[in-house]
Amino acid sequence: MLVVYLVHTKHKTFNMSYLNRDIIKRIAFLFSMMLIASSLFAQDNQAYENAKKEITQTFGTFLTMFEVMPDHTLAGNWETFKQMQSPENVIPPKYRELLQLAVAAQIPCVYCVYYHIAVATAFGATEAEIQEAVAHGAQTRHWSMILQGTQMDFKTFKAEMDAAMKYMSENSGK
Repeated sequence: MLVVYLVHTKHKTFNMSYLNRDIIKRIAFLFSMMLIASSLFAQDNQAYENAKKEITQTFGTFLTMFEVMPDHTLAGNWETFKQMQSPENVIPPKYRELLQLAVAAQIPCVYCVYYHIAVATAFGATEAEIQEAVAHGAQTRHWSMILQGTQMDFKTFKAEMDAAMKYMSENSGK
């Protein structure tokens, strides 16, 4: 009986000790996660505030299109926006905006159309260039619908286009 009592007591102690260690590990883990989360929150909050300040300095106000972004994504979205508008881009700003206008008109997105017309105009685009950009977007969509809708074989299309480009290149000086 004494042996059974000692084994039972030892087993109970072991379980209690194991439970205590398990609880301590869980508390330490949760505490670590809370510290990491608060550190990340502080970094996200500072990145958010920096982005908000730059946006306000750039546009004279904190535009709603940025305000509606989840706070933790604002800094990254702002950075991408700046990079896509960078003077280091290969495509000059006026043409970049005309390209984006052609896409925006086809999506269609009234917000994007308005924005890209305004920015393209600010970069010197004329009314005729704006109209032509939209017309080119419409033509691309038109032919895309025809090719996709008729399910033209892509390999055939590529072979025909390659042959046509070669022919036009060889005969461009005539």
